[in-house]
Amino acid sequence: MIKILLDAMGGDNAPAATCQGAVLALENDKELYLILTGRKAEIESELAKYKYDKTRLEIVDCPDVIGMNDIPTEAVKRKQSSLMAAYWMLKKEEDICALVTAGSTGATIVGGQLILGRIHGIKRPALCPAIPNNRGGVTLLCDCGANAECKPVMLCQFAILASAYAEAGFGIKEPKVGLLTNGTEEHKGDPLHQETYSYLSKMDGINFVGNVEGRDIMLSECDVVVADGFSGNIALKSIEGCGKLVLNTLKNELSAGLSSKIGYLFIRKAIKRMRAKLDFDKYGGALLLGLKKVVVKTHGSSKPSTVAASIANAASIYRGGLVQKVEKQLEGVDFNALIPEGT
Repeated sequence: MIKILLDAMGGDNAPAATCQGAVLALENDKELYLILTGRKAEIESELAKYKYDKTRLEIVDCPDVIGMNDIPTEAVKRKQSSLMAAYWMLKKEEDICALVTAGSTGATIVGGQLILGRIHGIKRPALCPAIPNNRGGVTLLCDCGANAECKPVMLCQFAILASAYAEAGFGIKEPKVGLLTNGTEEHKGDPLHQETYSYLSKMDGINFVGNVEGRDIMLSECDVVVADGFSGNIALKSIEGCGKLVLNTLKNELSAGLSSKIGYLFIRKAIKRMRAKLDFDKYGGALLLGLKKVVVKTHGSSKPSTVAASIANAASIYRGGLVQKVEKQLEGVDFNALIPEGT
């Protein structure tokens, strides 16, 4: 059995969405064993609405909940919260493989570093979502918000982390890595990105293909796009906003008049396929890369299907041996020789 923790109280729609998502995940994967942390009475009330294999689900009662407005460093001290209790279990119990939460991003990052801990040699963990691309696959964007300020060594490590994720989670061999900046030429970008370009070009084990612009995230041949958390977060939110704009505009135009509605009848299957290809939710949340175990941070507004997809993603990443792949790749890179100390 693959044991996965679910922060049942995390997110805007908890515990209803998380509990239904847990049931969906159990239906889809017979090797899963889920541990839900949170207010037991509320969780049991939600689960009572569904039929599921009760031998593969348990509840750990936690009276406290971390709100989205709580200060992350203070929230970590509250061990009775559903998220922090899950982190302590993940740290102490070797047979638990992963954690999924839709709760506070800040608390998830802080808890991951201070309680679970980073893989040896990793400077900072990074958030890495899977973004649909025009090839019918995904492009991994790393980092998308965990580290607003970065050093070249951190961006180089993000390339290692995301490359290992591409292989472990999606079976991509020798993933192509690009560096997000304001132009494709080697000299483009600020000093941080210019230095990082130089170091990535010399790294063994990384298939670095050069700079990419924001429009290239979904349209280029890159499997991994490396970014500082500030730029990556803006890029991600811009992509999400653009997608919503296109779909809303399409919906409004297709319902504008009788001829549009008739036309919709002929293209609705194509639109349905398009929505499915561009659906972020089917890949679950963003993986918090660089920690000693698998942690998936999904959207605060996640639907049950998104929660289930996040659990499935966590299980797939564990099966793919992500942490072991990262450790192996780190062994092959001498950062002290490649990058000057303090850079």
